[in-house]
Amino acid sequence: TNCPDDYININSGLVDAAPKNILIFPLILNDEVKGVIELGSFHEFYDTHLPFLEQVAEGIAIALDSVASRNRTNDLLEQTQQQAEELQAREESLRQSNEELEENARSLEESESRLQAQQEELRQTNEELEEQKEDVERKNRDLKEARNIIEERARDLELSSKYKSEFLSNMSHELRTPLNSILLLSRLLADNKDGQLTEDHVESAQSIYSSGSELLQLINEVLDISKVEAGKMDINIDDMDIHDFSTAMKRNFKPVTTEKNLYMKVDIADDLPKYIHTDKQRVEQIVKNFLSNAFKFTSEGGVTLLISRPDGQSYNETQLHKKGVDRAKAVAISVSDTGIGIPEEKQELIFEAFHQADGTTSRQYGGTGLGLSISRELALLLGGEIHIESIHGEGSTFTLYLPETFESEIKPEKPETVNLKRDTHIPTPSVKIGQLENAFEAIEDDRKAISPKDQSILIIEDDPKFLKILRDLAREHGFKSLVAGNGETGLQFAEYYKPSGIILDVELPGISGWTVMTRLKDNPETRHIPVHFISASDKRLDAIKMGAIDYVTKPVSPEVIDQVFEKLNKVISKPVKDLLVVEDNVEHAKLISEIIGTEDVVTTIASTAKEAYNQVLSGKYDCIVLDISLPDMSGVELLSKIRNNEDIPQIPVIVYTGRELTNQENKIIDEYAATTIIKGEGSHRKLLDETTLFLHRVEANLPEVQQKILKMIHDKEAVLAGKKILVVDDDMRNVFSIKKVLEDKSIKILVGKNGKEGIACLNDNPDINLVLMDIMMPEMDGYTAIGEIRKQDRFKKLPIIALTAKAMKGDRAKCIEAGANDYLAKPFEIDRLFSMLRVWLY
Repeated sequence: TNCPDDYININSGLVDAAPKNILIFPLILNDEVKGVIELGSFHEFYDTHLPFLEQVAEGIAIALDSVASRNRTNDLLEQTQQQAEELQAREESLRQSNEELEENARSLEESESRLQAQQEELRQTNEELEEQKEDVERKNRDLKEARNIIEERARDLELSSKYKSEFLSNMSHELRTPLNSILLLSRLLADNKDGQLTEDHVESAQSIYSSGSELLQLINEVLDISKVEAGKMDINIDDMDIHDFSTAMKRNFKPVTTEKNLYMKVDIADDLPKYIHTDKQRVEQIVKNFLSNAFKFTSEGGVTLLISRPDGQSYNETQLHKKGVDRAKAVAISVSDTGIGIPEEKQELIFEAFHQADGTTSRQYGGTGLGLSISRELALLLGGEIHIESIHGEGSTFTLYLPETFESEIKPEKPETVNLKRDTHIPTPSVKIGQLENAFEAIEDDRKAISPKDQSILIIEDDPKFLKILRDLAREHGFKSLVAGNGETGLQFAEYYKPSGIILDVELPGISGWTVMTRLKDNPETRHIPVHFISASDKRLDAIKMGAIDYVTKPVSPEVIDQVFEKLNKVISKPVKDLLVVEDNVEHAKLISEIIGTEDVVTTIASTAKEAYNQVLSGKYDCIVLDISLPDMSGVELLSKIRNNEDIPQIPVIVYTGRELTNQENKIIDEYAATTIIKGEGSHRKLLDETTLFLHRVEANLPEVQQKILKMIHDKEAVLAGKKILVVDDDMRNVFSIKKVLEDKSIKILVGKNGKEGIACLNDNPDINLVLMDIMMPEMDGYTAIGEIRKQDRFKKLPIIALTAKAMKGDRAKCIEAGANDYLAKPFEIDRLFSMLRVWLY
């Protein structure tokens, strides 16, 4: 009674109100509650209401239970029907399975029959294979015998190639040396300075000189084609500037166009890149041959040099196109002339060695017929080819097709060693030692008449005839002369007599000219002496980088020798040197000037490339210190501009920069500059050393501080003394040997038996200067140890030299990739170890 207002409402179409009384009555059937009735009323419930509910409650409960039973019955019926359907589906599936099994049984019976037939066939095949096996074994024995024969012939060919290579190397020197004397003497006779020769004698001398020049050209061509045939022709792939190349070609042939009154036209297509990746020297050799032939066989009109993309129709016939090189990735260099042309039937013949279009005894044009043969072989080496188009009487066009980027083919590795039972030494054709000594003793020099005030030239040359010529010409130029027939004697004379200058040959008996040059520049007493090379081999850049003032290749003309003595005289007679410092940072420029000193050097500072170039044009500077970062032009571009100007004499350039160089910049600098120094700790000492070398300053005349710096740099033992080196190796015998050798040089040695011990030792001794790391070790190998060391910032720049006895191909690359600075294969030479230590400890 008295229900709350918010409990439930009684509502209908007319009423919506809360009841005042609530009655709740259970519906019970068989002692189970089947439901509950809840009644609401506005009036009170009476006693008569409850008996009524008790009477009807059982009926209501029965009705509810009946409804629930019907629902359950319906659910069970549906489940039964579903199960019946599933049973029917399973019966159908079983029926199909039975049919399939019956089909499989029939297939098995058929397969069994086929297998029996196949077994019979296999039995017959096995019998045939047995017969074939016997036949193959017999053929293998024959092939093995044939392979042995081929290997023997390959060894013979390799030996023959070695003979040919050594023979060419020797003959290059042996032919050029006497030819040098022939050309010089015949030219001197032809000049007839004393007027003592008749016109016939002069004409004969001129004929000898002309014949010698032609012989020299023939020797060069024969050596080139022999190198190609022997597979000894080296190619040096680099970026070739197309515009610089065309300019050089036009400049080289300008005298010919003037002499023959012909035009020379150069065209470069717009769609070409600035550089192509190939061997510039070999391309120049090929195109020079095209141009010289074009001018030789052209009397009217002229010659056109065209560099472009290949013509589509003609390119489709080339091997480059057949190899899949796209026309847009190829370059065509064509030389066209308005000359005599070549008959069609002889256009292939001209590429054969010693063949010409006109090979008769009455031919009009001379030549050996080797140029085009060499050019074709060189083109093949560069991955290209040569095509010719010619109309007899109208002119010819020779076209060199090249890939824009050279890609070398992978060549099979040659066996490391070839066991030869016979002696493979090839003796060099030369005069007997006794005869040489007698010949040199017969050449008198001025050693007994030299005073400290005299200007003298030391000539180190193994050809007595040429030595005598140089001695006489030295005297004509006002120099006293010293002569030496070998490197050892030359070094003794240089140290004892202190000559004003030295003329040096490379190919010397005993020690070579390179060794002589190295020892001269390592000795403070002789380091300042200017050295000029005259040699049959062409290694000009190497000589310049070692500190030579210049390098000329034999055979040389009297004019060239005059230039040699003039250059020596210019250096010798200039006590105060001129240095140009190209640096936009004023403070850095002043610091460089202070480092180098001012007593015997006048330093001029240029802050821009334009200003520097104008200074260089004056021709007064003996050396240039060049920074790369300049405001108006890159230092590399300035360097290229200086080197490409033929009016500027050869000046040693020291690149002194603080930034990292790109690969392209490195290539240009390596080709044009004498040396490169990266600004940093100790770089000022290196700069002093290099400028002292290239300015030919006398160390004894330098201030004491500078002398101490130079002495420290060149004292090979000083750089090792007091250094601390960690040796990580599991072989204690090896450790003991290395320790014994290094401790003799006052080096402190720490040892780790494996990678883990090495890292622990390094962490305990962070002042270690260098690590010698073995690769094959237990617990932690060298590769892993190096990687762990490099993870620590404080050891990022610590020099690590990898040591290994494995010495397999690719080991060096793996060590460098792991983080090592260098690599040394066991067993190693002690000198090699010390040399490497000096490099990384300096």
